[in-house]
Amino acid sequence: MSKIYNTIGLIGKPNHEGASATITALYQFLTEQGYQVLIESSVAPSIDIDKLTISTLVEIGEQADLAIVVGGDGYMLGAARVLACYDIGVIGVNRGNLGFLTDLSPDELIEPLEKILRGESRAEQRFIIEAEVYRHGKLKSSNSAVNEAVLHAGKVASMIEFEVYIDGSFMFSQRSDGLIVSTPTGSTAYSMSAGGPILTPNLNALSLVPMFPHTLTSRPIVVDGNSEIKLLLANENYENLQISCDGHVILAVLPGDEVIIRKSEYTLRLVHPLDHDYFNVLRSKLSWGNKLY
Repeated sequence: MSKIYNTIGLIGKPNHEGASATITALYQFLTEQGYQVLIESSVAPSIDIDKLTISTLVEIGEQADLAIVVGGDGYMLGAARVLACYDIGVIGVNRGNLGFLTDLSPDELIEPLEKILRGESRAEQRFIIEAEVYRHGKLKSSNSAVNEAVLHAGKVASMIEFEVYIDGSFMFSQRSDGLIVSTPTGSTAYSMSAGGPILTPNLNALSLVPMFPHTLTSRPIVVDGNSEIKLLLANENYENLQISCDGHVILAVLPGDEVIIRKSEYTLRLVHPLDHDYFNVLRSKLSWGNKLY
């Protein structure tokens, strides 16, 4: 019987004892099963095994059929922004805190992984967004985000003035600490902390969540996922403004700049066990009540 996957990449949080132990166990299991295993270069020094095949994240995306990411959601986001550019399935093993994206437990890993490798799994596509900064009509910088793109000041509690357009139509102007543009994946992250709605992963939608707006009537709003969102920064703003992508990548923004946020052409293909239940994840992570009857 031919394998569904032949080459598997192992990616993990560097210098993390738990992640290193899990990757070591995964490497030994997968090589014993006859899989070619690629170890991501940043975590390889933490793995005490000779003759590893060490690869960059890009090389794993290009060569592997499946990537297993060991760490928390934050580390998963960094890997996902790169891996989404390639036709590769991604599995998350939780070595962090909440673990909305990393749903396999390191303590009960081998049995569900064996089922996934046999094809007893289901995949879902999570769309990601691109944020582009334009200055005088010219593209200055851009990056992608799995969770959210956030307009904010470089210092705490600094009011920003900007306008928001959806597909070229003026929506509103606002003075606030910033704006969170979130995907369904990111709706349980920073957006939720700011009072934004939870969007189920299958929705083609984006949420816009104001951050401490200078008005009582400003509320989060959900728009079509194919919308083009334009943020026009007022010339009266201070110069130290930023667009943050997933809290990791920072794009500098100046007064008068335009920020365009839209869906990327790439998607992240997450692989789950057959018994994966999104609402069970919400109940578990957010301490929601169980059935009464």
